[in-house]
Amino acid sequence: MNAAHAGSIRTFRELHESGCFVIPNPWDVGTARMLEHLGFRALATTSAGYAFTLGRPDTVSALSCDEVVAHARDLAEATSLPISVDFQDGYADTPEGVVENVAKCLATGAAGLSIEDAADDPEAPLLPQDVAIERVRAACAARDTAAPGAVITARCEAWLYGVDHADRVVRERLVAFADAGADCLFAPGVRDPEEIASLVELVAPKPLNVLMSAPHEELTAPRLRDLGVRRISVGSGFARAAWGAFMRAARAVREDGVFDGLSGAASFAELDRVFGE
Repeated sequence: MNAAHAGSIRTFRELHESGCFVIPNPWDVGTARMLEHLGFRALATTSAGYAFTLGRPDTVSALSCDEVVAHARDLAEATSLPISVDFQDGYADTPEGVVENVAKCLATGAAGLSIEDAADDPEAPLLPQDVAIERVRAACAARDTAAPGAVITARCEAWLYGVDHADRVVRERLVAFADAGADCLFAPGVRDPEEIASLVELVAPKPLNVLMSAPHEELTAPRLRDLGVRRISVGSGFARAAWGAFMRAARAVREDGVFDGLSGAASFAELDRVFGE
């Protein structure tokens, strides 16, 4: 690990310790560079956003480990900001495989990554709890060797997949993931302010990440900060917003023969200025 990588990791850890910050999710080099230009202080990849650029669905098996590692390297090399990688379930069947893959991912210059408990099985959408915990432990072991200090985020997907007794499952797993060594905890799908505050207290002193991939009148960045949240991500939100604008403009041309959807386009001058820096 070189000095630049160590500095990126140190910066990323300090962000988690210094208050609440938004970590947006680019899906390619251009969006990563634009988000840096706009003043964000760290970035996280989005497996969904990246998969969509390849014309693939948002599934656990849609991307290979090698593709995700190459994508992480591209983004880490494109920006000076700390990068956290959406590393799904670790892309391996065994803890030893997770160790190997996490080491490869962190070798890209990433300042951290997330490990989740989703399974590629509609009948059983979550990995068994003991298997999920072992993956988090394996990720932390790989981190300690490959990139000491890198931030390991552990995700419980129970709310996203609508599993039975999701509230209990989330609480049990987040505590277990924290005990296994995770640095940041994440339960995408939580939307109730009281529940968010409760989860903040549950995992304290470790930080909680909250996903904001759609508008919510009660949940703004200042409100989440007041609830004790220390990290806010948008997941595929920016990517889907871009896709939405593209699809609306294209449909207007195809169905109505009008070009009104192009009125909100970014200017050549602005894009050339940012990408020419």
